[in-house]
Order: sequence, then structure tokens, then C-alpha cells
Amino acid sequence: MRDITDLARVKRNYLVYLRVEKGLSENTSEAYRDDVDKLTSYLADVGVAVERATTNDLDNFVAALHDLGIGPRSTARIISGIKSFYKYLRLEGFTDQNPTQLLDSPRLGRHLPEVLTLEEIDAMIACIDMGTPEGVRNRAIIETMYSCGLRVSEVVGLQISLIYADEEFIVVRGKGDKQRIVPISQVALEQIGIYMNEVRSGLTVKRGCDDILFLNRRGGQLSRQMVFIIIKQLCELAGIHKSVSPHTLRHSFATHLLEGGANLRAIQQMLGHESITTTEIYVHIDRTRLRNEILQHHPRNKH
Repeated sequence: MRDITDLARVKRNYLVYLRVEKGLSENTSEAYRDDVDKLTSYLADVGVAVERATTNDLDNFVAALHDLGIGPRSTARIISGIKSFYKYLRLEGFTDQNPTQLLDSPRLGRHLPEVLTLEEIDAMIACIDMGTPEGVRNRAIIETMYSCGLRVSEVVGLQISLIYADEEFIVVRGKGDKQRIVPISQVALEQIGIYMNEVRSGLTVKRGCDDILFLNRRGGQLSRQMVFIIIKQLCELAGIHKSVSPHTLRHSFATHLLEGGANLRAIQQMLGHESITTTEIYVHIDRTRLRNEILQHHPRNKH
């Protein structure tokens, strides 16, 4: 077993490992590195070498996170990062055991996401001023996000070259730079076409943004925060009082598909979820609708 003589170098190499071998995005890799920084700082304070930490040491670290007021969901994410780090240390021969194997993550309650009705989405769209260049762009953004269930990072990074209008699908770069194919509606394609012809074609596009679909008025890539502001403002204009974010359109996309009878596995693929467990959160169909389905189709209820 090798001792760690240069911890900073080990962490730099770990970051390269995450990006190159694991294929994680820069943001995800940085988040994992932050998790490791929290752990190594704690272990240094208590005088324990990283490669010699025990499960008990890590349990104490998790307890310290709780004392700092870090919630269960954030703690679970930090533990996930630590487990990844110790797998790397074992792979590189810095430890011959994995103290994270018996490390328990906090139990997370199932959180049902906020969902907009179709009427509320239509109300948002009706509030868009199509007489302005920003309005034309924003209509295309909303239609694309709702049509394809995109994350906000995916819509601001959507590439023109990956839109296949004739075949009615787009290629999306998701988490970890993984690509997936997602169908896109005719309505969304029509709005993209209007935006491309009437607005984007007149912009002076900044260097590096030639293939980016949605741009700001200065020809640069839209920020995620800007999309958040656009959606919040439209909800206020439409009189929608729910807690809404760009992710709400993604939740609404999945829920409406499920309610319409779409297969859960197909929804998983369109959302880009690695695990079907993540997608199952959308199985919260209205109880009245479910009751009516049973009354209509169960053999004991047929007359």
C-alpha cells in the first residue's frame, strides 16, 4: 500500500480520472472534488491520514456535516463523491480497503416535483409578446423545453447541427456529455424556424456560438439564470402562483407523457435518466383519473 505524500497532486489526478476515464462533465467533476476537499479538511483537523481513514472516521465526518446544518440530500451527494474517491484510491494502490462500503447515506423522503397543467403552460405562452425579438426567442425556448423535457443546461447548449427537423428529433448533450436522441414536436420546430429566420439571422454571433441555437441580444450564449428569469416572469404574467423553475417544464413534460399513457421506460430514455428509479417519481397520476380507469376497465366493474 502506498502512502499519500502529495495529497494535492492525488486530488488533481483524481479530477483527471473523473473527466477522462469516467466521462463526467466539468461541473460534476468539480462538485466531486469539492466533496473530497470537505473530507480531507476534516480528516486533517482530527489528525487522520486520508488513506488510513476508517468507516468510523467517515461516520464522524457525516455527523459533522449534520452539525453544520447540511441537509440529507446534500449529505447524500457528498457521500456519493467520497465513495467515488475511495474507489479511485484503491484503484491506484493508496489503500487496500474501502471504508465507504459500510457508510450509510441518509434516508431521503420522496419529493414530488411541482407540475404545471397544460392550461397553465398555454397561459404562459399566451403572455409572450411575439412583437419583440426576445418574445419570438422565448416562445421557441418554452416550446422546446416542454416538447423535449430538457434540462436548462441542455436548452442553452442546444446545437443547430443536432436538430434534425425532417426526422423530427434532436440530439441532446446531457450530464457527463452523454448524448441521447429525443423526439421534438412540430410546434416546437415551427417556433425554432420562426426564431432562426426572424431573429437569430439578424444577430452578430459571438465567436464560439456559431452552432448555439438560442442567443442573447448581443449574440452570445444564454445563461441558465436568464432562462430562469424568463420563466419566472411569464408565470407572474400568467398569474401562476406555484414555485416554478426551468426544471418545472421538464417535470410537466414527463408527467403529461405518463398521464397520456407513455411507457415509463421510454420516458426514462427521453429524460436521460440512468436509473428507472429516478423516473418513477413521476408515477403520481391523479387519483380520480386512476379510479376512473379502474372503474372502466376492471372486469369486476364492467356491466
